[in-house]
Amino acid sequence: MHIIFAILAGLAILPLLFRSFFPYIVQDWAYMANVMGSIVKFAKRSRRNPPYLVLDRFFEQVQRHPDKPFIVSRDHTYSFRETDKLSNKFARVLRIHADLKEGNTVALYIGNEPAFIFIWLALAKIGCTVALLNCNIRSKSLLHCFSCCDAKTLIAASELTDAVVEVLPFLREQKASVFILSAESTIPGTETLIDKIDQASDEPIPQSERSSITMQSPAVFIYTSGTTGLPKAAVINQKRLLSALVVLSSVGVHSDDVVYVNLPLYHSAAFLIGFIGSIEAGSTIVLCRKFSVSQFWDDCRKYNVTVMQYIGETMRYLCNTPKKDDDRDHKVRIAIGNGLRADVWREFLTRFGSVHITEFYGATEGNIGFINYVGKIGAVGRVNYLHKKLFRYALIKYDIEKDEPVRDSQGLCLEASKGETGLLVAKITNIAPFSGYAKNHQQTDRKKLRDVFQKGDLYYNSGDLLRIDQDNFIYFQDRVGDTFRWKGENVSTTEVADIFAMVDCIEEANVYGVQVPGHEGKIGMAAVILKQGRQFDCCGMFNHVVSFLPSYARPRFVRVQNSLEVTGTFKQKKVKLVAEGFNPAVLQDPLYFLDDKEKRYVPMTQEIYDSILSMDTKL
Repeated sequence: MHIIFAILAGLAILPLLFRSFFPYIVQDWAYMANVMGSIVKFAKRSRRNPPYLVLDRFFEQVQRHPDKPFIVSRDHTYSFRETDKLSNKFARVLRIHADLKEGNTVALYIGNEPAFIFIWLALAKIGCTVALLNCNIRSKSLLHCFSCCDAKTLIAASELTDAVVEVLPFLREQKASVFILSAESTIPGTETLIDKIDQASDEPIPQSERSSITMQSPAVFIYTSGTTGLPKAAVINQKRLLSALVVLSSVGVHSDDVVYVNLPLYHSAAFLIGFIGSIEAGSTIVLCRKFSVSQFWDDCRKYNVTVMQYIGETMRYLCNTPKKDDDRDHKVRIAIGNGLRADVWREFLTRFGSVHITEFYGATEGNIGFINYVGKIGAVGRVNYLHKKLFRYALIKYDIEKDEPVRDSQGLCLEASKGETGLLVAKITNIAPFSGYAKNHQQTDRKKLRDVFQKGDLYYNSGDLLRIDQDNFIYFQDRVGDTFRWKGENVSTTEVADIFAMVDCIEEANVYGVQVPGHEGKIGMAAVILKQGRQFDCCGMFNHVVSFLPSYARPRFVRVQNSLEVTGTFKQKKVKLVAEGFNPAVLQDPLYFLDDKEKRYVPMTQEIYDSILSMDTKL
């Protein structure tokens, strides 16, 4: 009898002992089950003939609940059926007036408004590939992004007309069709859309219009700033787009949820997770033109938002607002995003209540991603047996000074130890392909790392430094090379340096990002050499960067040097410059600060420096 009681007691405490040694076993198994379910669903869909596209999932939702709100924007609500019919109208107008057909590429230069979604669905129905242009780009960058994906048609929001007019002569040379999202226009060489939509039929577009589309056909181009040059168009094919369907539903989002999308739709987070993910879940999208810290919680209460997207900066802004009695008066239960600092994470939960924060890691063009399904503060993901088997990734030792992986005597890379920061690489396979960038073989090849663990193998080089702790949680550490992130945007240092070099007084520029206490990411700074006999042009430089660069890419600090350090292969050194920062008490070189109020670069003073640290000066 005593033996039986002992056995029963042992069985009773076994789960407790198991949880003590494996504290995350329940979450791990739930995640693996979720992943397997997603894989099975994806496999079934990808084997269908004709191919099962994201568009087909949208049609299923239209049939399932036609009158349910799909898009809510500025008090206008569009049901799934209304969205379907409006996209039919756009498809018919564009097919006739732009002579669009299957396989064409169309550039969408529109911010967060319902028309973005209507037009994307319309173009998908015709079988077109859509290039999602960043609404902040202008001039040379705008033309580059339009041309590099072989687009022949540009559709622009009415508020971006001035930017279109600036490049219109070049678009005419390319015989491009240009449409403005308005009812009337007096600009020669452009056509209007809204007036034509009113007259168009909303009858469905036949499937035959897109009958040649395959899983490998490009669906969208999403632009990302890389290590060198102008923005690159990451190729997202139909297969990759189909896999993006399940991201929201995998973290518990369902058809009763209301998803607040305030990140730009031309970025992968809002487009792939917020928009495409809502198609899968059948949830309602509350589409906000841009993030507003003062309106955020009022909007969440007004529209009964249950799921929000974020980047680290938006969460910090919310935490920096004055505390209110109704801070916890909302229905938000899930927040999904990336770039959230641990201290802001804790502050957000303490202040705004038990929101399940789901931090993730992934690059638009990458073949590897992580998700923090446990909710461990500060982590971007967790090493998981199934994930590791499906996606062959590793952290390898990286020499920051030389800006290259550490290799052994045989020329192979060395895997970083647990707790050690390393470069994330992921093997390129059929399950984890890397499609690269449109018309940019050089940059595509730069993201490939060969001879990693054995001669002849091929890995995707993320360009990111991560760390895995003893409990198998993964933490983002930093970016390597010539890219930094500010205000949720990637900034190409080479692109900015090229813009700087256009100014008469500048001989050479070395652009890099520096950390500012209390801020996410790194802010732009430039070390420059002046041409012989020239002075730094404070007003001219300000006008130049404002004209050619979006606000997030403009270097706020300029350091004038006599010479720029380079490596043995003449690559500019940045590590020391980054470490030295922008403190005028430390630096002996002339130092300038971009002052938006003065509309010029002004000499950097200790007063300005202290004001930045105290956050009295907004960056």
